Amino acid sequence: MKTYAIIVAGGKGLRMGGEVPKQFLPINGKPILMHTIEAFQRSLDGIEIILVLPVEGHEYWQKLCKDYDFRSPKLIANGGETRFHSVKNGLSLLPEDEDAVVFIHDGVRPFVSKETIWRCYTAAAKGRAVVPTVPVVETIRQILPDGRSVTRPRDEYRLVQTPQTFPLAMLKKAYGQPYSEAFTDDASVVEAMGEEILMVEGDRENIKITTPSDLR
Repeated sequence: MKTYAIIVAGGKGLRMGGEVPKQFLPINGKPILMHTIEAFQRSLDGIEIILVLPVEGHEYWQKLCKDYDFRSPKLIANGGETRFHSVKNGLSLLPEDEDAVVFIHDGVRPFVSKETIWRCYTAAAKGRAVVPTVPVVETIRQILPDGRSVTRPRDEYRLVQTPQTFPLAMLKKAYGQPYSEAFTDDASVVEAMGEEILMVEGDRENIKITTPSDLR
C-alpha cells in the first residue's frame, strides 16, 4: 500500500526564542527537520514525504539542503494560518482516489521510533484512524469555571503524540469540513465526522522540541 508522510513544520517556533525557527535548529550535526524526515525514510521503503513550511522559510530550507547535502522532498506546501490549514495545504498535493495511508507528523519530533511508525501504519492500513499515546505519569488537576481545581484520575487520560495516521480517503473527507477552533489536532478533525479514534502505544522519547530545555 502506498504511504505518505505530511511533515508539518509550518510554524515560526516563537517559544524557542531567537531568529531561526526551531525546525531548522541543529542537533547532532544537522537540522531537526532533516532528522525527522530521515526517521520515516528509514522506517518505510518508498514512503513519499510532503513537507509543509512557512512561506518565508522555503528559501532558507533550500539553502540548508545545499549546505548539508540533503535531498529535499519534491512536494513542499505552504504553512497556513493554523495547523488545520497547514495540513490541508499538504493534503491538497495528494491524489484524490488512491488507496494509501497518510502519516501526519510534527516536524520537531525527530526521535519517533520505527516501532511507533509501524504500529500506526499497521492499524491505518486496516482502515482505522490512529494516534500514538503514552500514559500520564504525573498527577493532573482540572480547573473549574469558578476558579477552584480538583484532582482527576490520571489513568483515565493519555498524552497524544504524532504521527497521527489515517487512510487517505478518510483524511481527505475530514479536511473537507469547515474549520473549527475545536480542531486541535488531526484526530479531532476526523472525529468530528463520526470516526472512532484508535490509540496505539507511543514512546516516551518521541518528544516535541518546543523550548530551549527540550533542545538540550
